[in-house]
This record gives sequence, C-alpha cells and structure tokens, in this order.
Amino acid sequence: MSTTVTTHYDVAEHLRTPEEMAAYLEACLEEADGDAAFIAKALGDIARAKGMAQVARDAGLSRESLYKALSGERSPSFDTILKVIGALGLKLHAEVDGVPSREKA
Repeated sequence: MSTTVTTHYDVAEHLRTPEEMAAYLEACLEEADGDAAFIAKALGDIARAKGMAQVARDAGLSRESLYKALSGERSPSFDTILKVIGALGLKLHAEVDGVPSREKA
C-alpha cells in the first residue's frame, strides 16, 4: 500500500498583493456566518502575509497581543479589528444583503 505525502498549507504564503488580501477577507466575511473568531483568524492570515511585527506597530499593539487577538481562538474587540484592518490598508464596507426587511404597518 502506498502512502500519500502531504504538506502543510498556509494561506498566508499565497496572499501576495493587497487585492488578494482584500479578496480573501471578503470571501471569509461571506463564509463566516457570524463567527467573529473566524474573521479574526482570517485577519491573522493576512497579517502574517504582510508581516506581523509591522502590522502590530501600525495598529499600535504589541506583537504578542496581536497574535493572541488574531489566533481564531477568541473574538477580539471591535476596536482591535478596526485597528488591524487600518494597519492592513483594508476597508470595511456595508451593502444591502437582499433579505427583505419588514415594512412598517
């Protein structure tokens, strides 16, 4: 019986441009289904691709606290998320999701 050899896949190694990083975050936002830790992990992937030490400096956080906040094991504060998104050079935006809203009677 032959064995299959696998290697560890790290998405951060494939996020090379700001456009790829933004597309990855957008895809994660669509798939998150309200899971803030999932989004934090996606931001952590992008931060590692960009350089965690530099992102921490730009966000005004320590590198250690940034690793913890973006580990995917916890939901960081919205303040931290906003600082990281700014440090990554990304923007959040809102759009209508197409779900009909309740009309006032």
